[in-house]
Amino acid sequence: MPVQAPTPSTVPPRLERPRAAIVVVSRDPEVRAQVLDELEHRYTGDYAVAAVPPQEADPLLASLQEAGTPVALFMGGFGGQDADGLEVLTSLCYLAPGSLRFAVVRWGDFTTAAPIFQALTVGRLDRWTYRPESRPDEDFHRAVTEALEEWTASTGGGFEAVRLIGQAWDPRSQALRDMFGRNRVPTGFHDVDTPDGQRAVAALHLDHAPELPVVVLRFRPDHLVLENPTPVQIAEAFGLTTPLPADARFDVAIVGAGPSGLGAAVYAASEGLRTVVLEELAVGGQAGTSSLIRNYLGFPTGISGNRLAENAYRQAWTFGAYFHFARSVQRLRVDGDERVLELSDGTTVTSRAVIVATGASYRRLGVPELERLQGRGVFYGAAVTEAPAMRGRHVFVAGGANSAGQAAIHLARYAQRVTIIVRRSTLAETMSDYLIRQIESDPSIDVLYRTGIVGGTGSEFLESIRLRDLDTGEETSVSGFLFVLIGASPKTDWLEGVVARDRSGSIITGAELDADGVAPRWPLTRPPALLETSVPGVFAVGDVRRSSVKRVASAVGEGALAVHLLHQYLAGH
Repeated sequence: MPVQAPTPSTVPPRLERPRAAIVVVSRDPEVRAQVLDELEHRYTGDYAVAAVPPQEADPLLASLQEAGTPVALFMGGFGGQDADGLEVLTSLCYLAPGSLRFAVVRWGDFTTAAPIFQALTVGRLDRWTYRPESRPDEDFHRAVTEALEEWTASTGGGFEAVRLIGQAWDPRSQALRDMFGRNRVPTGFHDVDTPDGQRAVAALHLDHAPELPVVVLRFRPDHLVLENPTPVQIAEAFGLTTPLPADARFDVAIVGAGPSGLGAAVYAASEGLRTVVLEELAVGGQAGTSSLIRNYLGFPTGISGNRLAENAYRQAWTFGAYFHFARSVQRLRVDGDERVLELSDGTTVTSRAVIVATGASYRRLGVPELERLQGRGVFYGAAVTEAPAMRGRHVFVAGGANSAGQAAIHLARYAQRVTIIVRRSTLAETMSDYLIRQIESDPSIDVLYRTGIVGGTGSEFLESIRLRDLDTGEETSVSGFLFVLIGASPKTDWLEGVVARDRSGSIITGAELDADGVAPRWPLTRPPALLETSVPGVFAVGDVRRSSVKRVASAVGEGALAVHLLHQYLAGH
């Protein structure tokens, strides 16, 4: 079915071309009419909306592709005449990479529940909702709007609060894209080596060739231009480096704004404690780079890590927590009943108690020829912002934990093929079952077990990766992009000699402080609290703590528990 000229059922005359399309596919004429009617009344100002039976979907997609209109959502009927609706959705999405698969079912048809939940688990479906039964059906529109927001976040475009101009594979450009993406700043990237990027540079009206990358703050009336800025300069331009009150003495200072730190901030601030959160780079920590967290309570279809972090940040901020960005903590010292944090800008923060939630940083491969190519074919972390650039390519993901599985699944939405590289003989010991099942069911993902990365080639860009079979010693070379998620090391160097840590740098807490060889020793006659470090009044939560459970929900729970424990500590002081 070809795309027609603009009509009330497709695109209103005020738009030359819609940004994306919502396509309803169903054999049931009633389903097509019902869903299309509700969509038209809400979305035709911004999206092309069409409804077709499955046999007419291919011509429609060809017309949309010819018009340069991507498909954001496939909304497929399931149940009744659409008994094969899930299979239809799966086949369509392979024709439009990056689109979301959205099942629409009749309320009360509970026979569809088990197949839908199974499809969600193995990654054959992204979302589901009930057919609209009234106008306006706000539950229906909430589900659609959330899906459109997810698609927009993954593809970019739209409002540019920040315009970033640079070279596509320059590490500095990528670091800034990652920073803005993790903080959910609407950002448009313009490759300076393309006509679009050259026009973006010309629009700056500079009298010199700018030092790349260039950041243009378009949300400001003056459209401030920053050339190759540091994170501190960006934070200052955003107004995020306002000095803390001169007489600031906090009840609790939280170091780190990952899930555990944000959890602590929400509970501490909501309970009336004067709270400050110190964060060097971006809220969310490593979890903020996760494309989709499926096993967090209350989000049955999942939530992206940066969305979860942003919601928690806003929640803590609303309760009155102070956030102090773009400074790292250099040292902790004890001054009587006060805990003093010395910051990288030379200032200090004084608090009655401290919660350490600095998390961990990604471990490096330690392969020199690959380390030199970071950002130019080799990426540490999930690098969600790079996923659309992987379209049609072969991508390798090194790592066997949940973060690696989530990255592989997300990258598979764009890449032609994804290969996971693990040193173990199984994923079962390190990865959640729902992710393993999703990986096994995706024909575009395969796994190389008992395999190590031992080398690579490339001068300006990654050309090949050398792999070694850990059982036979045989080596082979492959070509593609490499994403490395091989675990993490706790960020605790700033606490050396101050609190007790183990050999890996993880902070020792609670009863484990009584073990032989632990130093510094616990100094008081009372036993340390469950999450308390060897310094009374200093608590550790999340990935930075030894024996912690490496899950987002556990980190948030530890943050909340730490607030309960520090109440008890403060009551005694």
